[in-house]
Amino acid sequence: MNAGFFRPRVIGALALLVVSATLYLTIPELRRVLDNGLYLMTDVGNVESSVKQLRDYLLGFGVWAPIVSALLMVIQAVIAPVPAFMITFTNGLLFGWAWGAALSWSSAMAGAALCYWLARVLARPAVEKLAGGSRGLEVFDLFFQRYGVHSILVARLLPFVPFDPVSYGAGMTKMRFWPFFLATGIGQLPATLLYSWLGYSATGSARFLFLMFSIVTAIAIVGWIATPLLKTRLRRASQERDA
Repeated sequence: MNAGFFRPRVIGALALLVVSATLYLTIPELRRVLDNGLYLMTDVGNVESSVKQLRDYLLGFGVWAPIVSALLMVIQAVIAPVPAFMITFTNGLLFGWAWGAALSWSSAMAGAALCYWLARVLARPAVEKLAGGSRGLEVFDLFFQRYGVHSILVARLLPFVPFDPVSYGAGMTKMRFWPFFLATGIGQLPATLLYSWLGYSATGSARFLFLMFSIVTAIAIVGWIATPLLKTRLRRASQERDA
């Protein structure tokens, strides 16, 4: 158990996770609704169809649509394999670029904070499962060790760097919350504004949607290929510094 377990924010994050999991497991209708939303966020086989379905899904909640969108964004922040691009894009399409960006940015910030404080509570094996494996966390361990809090800003600015392992990794270090939170907010803003504007401008164009998804996929592939190289380089630099 981490030393900061009894901090109010840590207890709050853990309580939120327990309550959310309990509600999800005990209320079948809630589980069905959330599962449907998460499926639409990950169904990237037909981007145009998925975005339209996700838009219609959110519209079905009426005035509660922004709250459901925020909830999905926070859930994807905790569950690493779920991409945030689809919900950010759809928010821009549905709520307009400005309000959509504000909703996506604030929801992502809430998710980042939750991941950070959960990492303060949970043991590393549990965090690795939430973060999608140990490889990503190992890379960020070395990255944080070498560059400190500035690495958060750099990681948030790079579109191919996964969002969740950065938050979990920062929570497992001695990095303070507010520098992490501020760097996340600044670094996350450009991509959020861009995706929201693209969603707002797409207006259902299949060709445009396919082009944007192809670009994002290509960036993700480049990042996946570069991760082992970055890990090796950072470990070598750390060893040379220690020597």
